[in-house]
Parts: sequence; structure tokens; C-alpha cells
Amino acid sequence: MTGGGKGEVPETAGGPAHHTPVLVFEVLSALQPIDGELYIDCTFGAGGYSRAIVESAKCRLLALDRDPSSIPVAAALAQEFPGRFHFAATPFSAMEDISTDNDFNPVDAVIFDLGVSSMQLDQAERGFSFMRDGPLDMRMSGEGVSAGDVVNGFGEAEIADILFHLGEERRSRAVAKAITARRAEKPFDSTLDLARLIESVMPRRHDDKIHPATRSFQALRLFVNNELGEIAEALCAAERILKPGGRLIVVTFHSLEDRIVKTFLAARSGGKGRGSRHMPDAGDERRPSFALLRRKPVEPGAEEVRANPRARSAKLRAGIRLDAPAWSDDDGLQDLPGLKLINLRR
Repeated sequence: MTGGGKGEVPETAGGPAHHTPVLVFEVLSALQPIDGELYIDCTFGAGGYSRAIVESAKCRLLALDRDPSSIPVAAALAQEFPGRFHFAATPFSAMEDISTDNDFNPVDAVIFDLGVSSMQLDQAERGFSFMRDGPLDMRMSGEGVSAGDVVNGFGEAEIADILFHLGEERRSRAVAKAITARRAEKPFDSTLDLARLIESVMPRRHDDKIHPATRSFQALRLFVNNELGEIAEALCAAERILKPGGRLIVVTFHSLEDRIVKTFLAARSGGKGRGSRHMPDAGDERRPSFALLRRKPVEPGAEEVRANPRARSAKLRAGIRLDAPAWSDDDGLQDLPGLKLINLRR
């Protein structure tokens, strides 16, 4: 999974140009890179955070990304920083095994920049955007269930649940009904085809700030890539591999991502969290495994938002790993509405 809202990445003769990711200075401030330490960048994308980190200290960094388009960018960075930069083409939920295999366990910091990257949005053939016509794909790795499989094959109630819980689309039932009615005549095969159908259900007013298809496309992308499930698994993995004093740094771009991170850190820092319905009293028996770096999230300033409007929804949350054992369960993360949909994946 690559990071979201990272800004435009113009093409050069050698591939994507160097760029500044969202909240990079704030990330470096939370990380405080030190020579000789080991870091994991779980969402490599176009390499903005990884480059900033390895340029800041003589550290070693392992970057992860399941998107094949990141491989050539990572190869170039590995040549530039031999022996210090390493890359694995894998989802970040596999972090624990990959870090062990690459001698990065235990580790001094784990960094996430969640969501979809500008590179993915700008490639019509990936099918992430309703602004560019392309196949109904949206898979970051190119494997598994596609967005086309969902809209052309899932039941009306299942589609409505996905749109409501992952896109927070209030008219999810009306959109799902229209999708299943239309596909009976002709299956959906392109992003613009689906976007037009959604717009016919919810005509765009002149004062609308977002396109009517925005929430539905977000929901489909989150579902086919199991993005929320990946986040929950990876946060728990990071807790297990971080050294005492290690830093967990997460940049999110919408409320569903942020809710998971906030719930995780609140519970493990001694806050109320949500509590697990499976182990309702466990929170009283376990010592906090994290201390919050700041109680409130860090958000981009006005200047950064002007330079990159995609940064406007970004939030940075960070925690310091304490010496308590890692918790043995997800502390209610799976009870969050979006994560309950994992069972719909086929």
C-alpha cells in the first residue's frame, strides 16, 4: 500500500522526480533520525519519506510496498544508498516476517503514510480515479478481487454495505440498487461508466465541493485492497517489533484510517480506546505499551495545503514504545464498522 496525498510526481527521463511528501518535516521531527538506527518505511510509494530519512542520518532503512510500480524507484534508491536502503515488494501486514528475514527486528521506528498515492491516481490504467477513464481495477498489487468484480458480481446489500461503511456514502442503498439494475443490462467495464451511473443517482449541484462518485470510489478501493484490515494488522506487528523507546509514526488521510490509528494508540497508551468485546477486562490487566508523543494529531499548515491541496486532510499521530509486552489481541479494532467487512472478501 502506498501513501496518500503525496503530491504530484512529475515524470523525468529516469522515472518519477524527487518530491516532498506530506508532513515530511513533522515526520522527521517525530522520528529524530540517528546514525546506526534501523527504520521501516511501510508505505514507500515514490520514496519521499525514505529519501528524506536516509539523507538525514547514516541509518539503515527497509521500505515496503505491494505496488509493483514502486520497484524501479526503489532500485534506483538502493543504488544511491548501497547497504543502507533495502526494499521488499510486499503488503505491510507482512512486516514482522519481512523485518526478521532482513535483520530489521527489533527496529527503532516504523513509519506509515497511508492511502492512495498521486502516482496511482494519475495512472488511468490503474482505475483508481473517476476523473480519468480506465478499467475498473483499483488493485494496488494487481492481484485478488477487483472493483469490477465487486460492482458486477456482489449482491446489492453487500455493495450497499461497502459503500456505506467504507465510503460513508449516505445514499449507499440507492447507488447499490442502481448498480445492480444497470449491470443486468450491461456489466460495468470502465471508471467513467460507473462514475456516470453514480452521478445519475446523485446529480451534482453547482456548489458541490466533491464529485458524487468520490465516496463510492474510495469505498471500492479500500475494500478491494483490504486497506483497513492491513492497517490493523500492521499496527499490531509494529508493536511487536519496535524496541523500547522506538517510534511509531502514522500519517492518515481520511477519518476511517485515522479512527483505527487513534483507537490503537489510545488503548495502548492507557486511554479508554474502544475495548474488546471478546476480552472486556483485559485492558485493566495490561500495562500501556505506548506513550503518546502528542495528545492531538499534527496537521499541515496553511502554506503546505496551498502548495498541495491533497494534504488538507492529513493527520500525523505518533507513539513511543514502552517496555511492556505487546498486547495479544486487537483491542476491539475488528469491531470498527469498516473492518467488519473483511468477511465479504472472496
